[in-house]
Amino acid sequence: MKFKVVPPVPESTARIETVWRAIPIVPDPEDSCCQRLMADADVSSQDAAKEWLTFCRALELADKGPRGYARRREGYNPAAFSDRFRENVYTVTPLLAVLDSADEPLAPDQAFDRLRERVPAWERARTDDWESTWTRRVERLLGWAVLFGLAERVETGYRAV
Repeated sequence: MKFKVVPPVPESTARIETVWRAIPIVPDPEDSCCQRLMADADVSSQDAAKEWLTFCRALELADKGPRGYARRREGYNPAAFSDRFRENVYTVTPLLAVLDSADEPLAPDQAFDRLRERVPAWERARTDDWESTWTRRVERLLGWAVLFGLAERVETGYRAV
C-alpha cells in the first residue's frame, strides 16, 4: 500500500524519533493517539497528529489495526527511512525519476508539472484548487527527499543526488 499524506518537513530526523516514541506500544484508537502525540511530541493539532500517524505507518514505524495505532518496537531505523519513503509514499519514486532526468534543478511547481498526469482523476475532482494542493504536496515530498538524502536543495530548486 502507498501512503499519500506527509507532514511538514522537520529540521532533522530527530523529530521522527520524538513522534515515534509518543505512539503507544499497546494499540490505541486514533483520537487517543492524536492526543498523545499532541501532548508528548508537541504536535500542533489533531490534523497534524493524523498526518504523523499516517507517515509513521509509511516509514514502517507504526501499525494500524482493529484496536487502533501501535508503535513498532523494532521499527526505528533511520538508515531504512529513505528506502521506506521511496517504496511506501505515493509519487516519491516518479518524483525522484523526474529530478534524475532533469537537466537542471527543478522548483516544486516545475516538478509538479512533470508529475501532473499521475494525479488521480478523483483527486482532481475533489477540489477546484487541486493544482496548488498538489504543488504543496510535491514541495513537502521534495523536502523529505532532501532530509532522507535522496535529493539536494540548491539555490534554483531541487536535484537528484
